[in-house]
Amino acid sequence: MTEPLERDRPVSGADQAGFPAGIRRVTAAAGETGQLGETLAAGLVAGDVLVLTGPLGAGKTCFVAGLARGLGVKSRVRSPSFTLLNEYRGALLLHHLDLYRLEGPEVDGLGLEELVDEGALVVEWGEKLPAWLRAEALTLVFEVLSEHERAITASAAGERGGELLAVWELMPAVESR
Repeated sequence: MTEPLERDRPVSGADQAGFPAGIRRVTAAAGETGQLGETLAAGLVAGDVLVLTGPLGAGKTCFVAGLARGLGVKSRVRSPSFTLLNEYRGALLLHHLDLYRLEGPEVDGLGLEELVDEGALVVEWGEKLPAWLRAEALTLVFEVLSEHERAITASAAGERGGELLAVWELMPAVESR
């Protein structure tokens, strides 16, 4: 097993289910952020939900591009800010949803349960998802540290979220490309 870099560190404490409160990784460039997504993709299965939160420009779409690469998607990943949803076909169907422009009642009427049944659902501005969709999710909180550096802190909800958090924790440190 590869030792994590000093910049990859658990956040102290534990949540109510006993999972670590968060596992933080810092990337030094957009390529490293994508690399984290690419590595995590190997642990995804149909029904998984990834909740991505953080400010504009924090690397959420870059991370999703890495997920898609890791699933063997050949097409370019674009932010679905205006289209709401993009789908990418690879080893697993990846639904990329962006809720930036929506509010609670609008989100509830999207029929998201069908998307989860078909593949993995990764949601930018995922804090707007209904609670039942976040109940088994891996949440990734993106922070801008500098022009190029990003911190991504992972936390889990439910059993499946905990399994994905374990994958995140065991991932090797990213390398600059």
